[in-house]
Amino acid sequence: MSDSSPLPPVRLHPEAELARDALSTPLLARAARLARWAGEDTRVDAGGGLVEEQLPAAAAHLQLTGDDAAAHASEAWRIAVDTGLVEIVDEEEGTVTAGADLALLSGAPQDVLGVWLTVLETALADASVPDLDDLVDALDEDGEVDFASLDWDPRAEQEFLDGVLGNLYLLTVGADGPGDGPVPLPALAASMIVPSDMGEPTNDVLEQVSDAMMRLDDQFRVLEPVGIVEYQPVDEALMADTDEEPAAVVDDTDVSRYGMVRLTPLGLYGLRSRLLEAGIAAPAVGDLADKGADALLDGTAGFPPSAAQAETEQWLDRREPLAAARELLAAARGSDAGAPLRRLRCQQALSLVGAVAEPALREVLDDAELGGLARVWLTERGFGDVPAPSQDMVFWLTVDTIAAQLAAEGNSEELQGLVEGLAQQHGGFFAAAWRVDHPATADVLEAMGRLHPDKKVAKEARKAAFKARSQQGG
Repeated sequence: MSDSSPLPPVRLHPEAELARDALSTPLLARAARLARWAGEDTRVDAGGGLVEEQLPAAAAHLQLTGDDAAAHASEAWRIAVDTGLVEIVDEEEGTVTAGADLALLSGAPQDVLGVWLTVLETALADASVPDLDDLVDALDEDGEVDFASLDWDPRAEQEFLDGVLGNLYLLTVGADGPGDGPVPLPALAASMIVPSDMGEPTNDVLEQVSDAMMRLDDQFRVLEPVGIVEYQPVDEALMADTDEEPAAVVDDTDVSRYGMVRLTPLGLYGLRSRLLEAGIAAPAVGDLADKGADALLDGTAGFPPSAAQAETEQWLDRREPLAAARELLAAARGSDAGAPLRRLRCQQALSLVGAVAEPALREVLDDAELGGLARVWLTERGFGDVPAPSQDMVFWLTVDTIAAQLAAEGNSEELQGLVEGLAQQHGGFFAAAWRVDHPATADVLEAMGRLHPDKKVAKEARKAAFKARSQQGG
């Protein structure tokens, strides 16, 4: 997640809805209830924790029962102190009062989410700490924790968890991921352990994946109460057998028994906030709604089609349609490397505007860069009196379209089909195409040479590309 290139855009739920979700998460809800419950008789110990004799009353107020009730009440109190919902008045006396941040939970959605983000950081820190039983076993004669015996590196543990959450975020927002669906824990663990260029994982690597799964199982159990994930834990029966037969990647029919995790809408918001805080470009749909058409076309260049459409729809919703169409066309001009993809995004955006954009398209019919696009738009919508394009314009538009597809998709199957169709329909295509006065002509012809399966046709394309480059002085 350290790469500087932007991540795919995330679709966030409205902040009011996210704030309601945050207030209902177990960790924040319990902390808030204890903050309001605390009074003049409430006492804390030297570390700020609720004194032991008051834990039963706190647990009862939270309606907690069972062996872990006191532990959960103690955790909720610690969250309340850490987030400023409760403030310690006198450390010696152990008295407390309601914190200034408690009022934020009744404030604007951004205020609520700000408090929740603080709770999230506390939960993430807790998830990186070894199991309590392990800590007890690591106590030395002086009662201090011997971290060396734990084989625990706090920084490495935090980086591992950050990496896992980063991969989960990318799988959730990426075009090839499961979207809102759950991710199998083995796949998530493998994403951190198995090298991308490894074919069949070795037994050692599979054992590392199994160990990582067990770590993640503990960590996601800690993180679920803060509302960042929905988690189906590893089947207890499988965990009991891990010493004899390590659990690793399994087939699809059994994978749910090895744990399933899904980022919640609140989790997407929280992880994106942390990514932005770390200086990582993490766009969200709607970020460009208040910016100019140039920012929209450039900004959505690398977006998956559905995200690009959603972003464009929000941008259009804030503008008068005809004026928006003119602004889009003006921003689509250019001879730089990104211009073909801008024109493709412009064409896609104009398809959402409707017939009201007709005057704007007719205004650019004689434009060398936009005239072909305008003719296609007008013809597809059944408008009459559309002048036929010249042969030069047809070839220019063809080169521009392929250049845009290359930039958007690379050497995709769809583009290969387009290349094959062009070469088949126009016998003299390459003889004419190398003369097209377009900055991307040579690159497009070279790509056609790579993509076409017929060796003879591919050779023609490469020859044409050489001529085009020579003509352009390259």
